[in-house]
Amino acid sequence: MTTFKDARAFLLTHRTDYDAAVKGFRWPDPVPFNWALDWFDAELAHDPESRDRPALWIVDQGPKETKLSFAALARRSNQVANFLRAQGVQRGDHLLLLLGNVVPLWETMLAAMKLGVVVIPATTLLTADELQDRLDRGRAKVVVAAQDQVAKFAKLRSDRLVRIVVGATSSHEGWLPFEQAAGASETFVPDGSTGADDPMLLYFTSGTTAKPKLVRHSQRSYPVGALSTMFWLGLKPGDVHLNISSPGWAKHAWSCLFAPWNAGATVFVVNQPRFDAKGLLATIGRCGVTTLCAPPTVWRLFIQERLADFKVSLREVCGAGEPLNPEVIDQVRAAWGLTIRDGYGQTETTALAGNSPGQTVKVGSMGRPLPGYRVEITDIDGNPAMEGEVTLVLGADRPAGLMQGYQGDDGRLTGADGARYRTGDVVFVDDDGCLTFVGRSDDVFKSSDYRISPFELESVLLEHEQVAEAAVVPSPDPIRLAVPKAYVLLVGGAERSRDTALSIFEHLQARLAPFKRIRRIELVTELPKTISGKIRRVQLRRLEHDDNRDDALRGREFREEDFPELRAARTPGPES
Repeated sequence: MTTFKDARAFLLTHRTDYDAAVKGFRWPDPVPFNWALDWFDAELAHDPESRDRPALWIVDQGPKETKLSFAALARRSNQVANFLRAQGVQRGDHLLLLLGNVVPLWETMLAAMKLGVVVIPATTLLTADELQDRLDRGRAKVVVAAQDQVAKFAKLRSDRLVRIVVGATSSHEGWLPFEQAAGASETFVPDGSTGADDPMLLYFTSGTTAKPKLVRHSQRSYPVGALSTMFWLGLKPGDVHLNISSPGWAKHAWSCLFAPWNAGATVFVVNQPRFDAKGLLATIGRCGVTTLCAPPTVWRLFIQERLADFKVSLREVCGAGEPLNPEVIDQVRAAWGLTIRDGYGQTETTALAGNSPGQTVKVGSMGRPLPGYRVEITDIDGNPAMEGEVTLVLGADRPAGLMQGYQGDDGRLTGADGARYRTGDVVFVDDDGCLTFVGRSDDVFKSSDYRISPFELESVLLEHEQVAEAAVVPSPDPIRLAVPKAYVLLVGGAERSRDTALSIFEHLQARLAPFKRIRRIELVTELPKTISGKIRRVQLRRLEHDDNRDDALRGREFREEDFPELRAARTPGPES
């Protein structure tokens, strides 16, 4: 039988040997297992080599710093579990978690796991209507929230909700202070064993293309499944790991909880009122951060600074969320001698593909399937293809890190049963098995019978010095069916003028083949985004489809045919 410790030890031993790791790795058997009790408490908090090591290190403004050892965090989460139990919270209940990067977030996550309570992580940026949706569809019985979230609940339908507030400076009617947990016993006794398939997490997807789905994970799928994430990040015991991610999203659980603590590493957090690249880089160096994972937006801000001036102890650097542009990777390598390793996964999975340590990184590729994931690239009919949808093989090969399914209003699970799980993400696979992101299956569109990837065109747009952000969608066209159109947000100080549009068109014409060239540009003052910061292309597609010129998102539109100087520069051809 393969245990969690066996599987973990195998991946740590083969941390830089991708072929051996993929060939020899086996997921732990799905036996009763409570990660918080059987791993965090029983191993990390008791092992003499790790118990006094910082489990959590938070740097706040000032800088104020908080460090908690594995042993201390085990005791404190026991107190929170006993406190919740005293309020009538029990196994199977649902808890809505609305906290920033503060110690009670990690205490509550561990406490809920110990109790068998299902956590609904949520961002503090949710509106009252979005919170009502979480309460209703998530069937929450208890909420643990920061003080600044309390007012949102005043008009919500939540009469039977157990309400707990963190960090309150004054009393709030109907709310219990989280700090009362400090008076509970430091010894916790579970009410029974935890099944591998017992539900543990309910995540709402970011809703980039539709209404957010409710993703359910088990006591096995994210804690145990995050062994693949640990392998991709290249974590080792004793590392100090910084993941730049907001609570409430799956990536926060990936890299601010399960993956680093699977390895026995320190979770390192820097709280900034406003993002400050220079200050963050200085803190990374001062505190000896060894592993770093950041989204592309942060990496693009980092390279605006003189990276070589910052002396760091980094060994591994990763990117996730969206593929990185080559110039970012090149600048980081030139400054630090480190190559940013891209990885890929979903809210529905743990990391399922990536450039792991020891692999030769192909710039632009998100790597190869990670240990434990059997991946096929399939066309719309399910046949193998060089360009197609990332598809997971299930059955006997079902990865531990895959969700239990999408939970409907009736509580039923769908989407992760049967023989295959289709991710909805389209990639190109080369002869070495490396995957390169093309786009979402519902974002890729056809123009003159050519398949167009928004990401590819957006990457070229971002190379223009005046473009801050861009989103490409199909715009109806009587001849080509649709043509690529870009909604463009300019950098500060750039004018939404004809000259700016011409400069962008010239930039595109010099870099894109005629069949995929962007034919229309709309210079806007904002782009629609989800609360996790992803651009909602679906909203822009709808604007184009409905030809709605009155929407507040509209800007100044320019068409390629409006510029005679562009026509003169074109190379003749069927798609020019």
